[in-house]
Amino acid sequence: MMNRVWEDRKSEKGFTLTELLVVIAILGILAAVVVFAVGGINNNSQSSACVSDKQSVQTAEEAYYAQNNKYTDVPGLVAAKFLRTSSQWYSASATDGSVTAISGNPGKCT
Repeated sequence: MMNRVWEDRKSEKGFTLTELLVVIAILGILAAVVVFAVGGINNNSQSSACVSDKQSVQTAEEAYYAQNNKYTDVPGLVAAKFLRTSSQWYSASATDGSVTAISGNPGKCT
């Protein structure tokens, strides 16, 4: 009788609890690695957006100056259609055209 039970068990296929736990642990480790890797990408994209925004405002200021022989602020650049929207990170000086970071800006751009 016992031999028949053992023979029936040998033909069954499946994973043991230990094998399943090992696979779940490996997947957890891989997920943790991916989460930390993606976090670094977000920081790089934020600094790239800041640099790009500052360059856009500077270019718009120079284009406005070339056309009007004077500088303006960011709302003036938007009104003159040199920028599509106001910058949330930088402001421009109407006196000398310098571009500076807005204090307390959401992106912490400098």
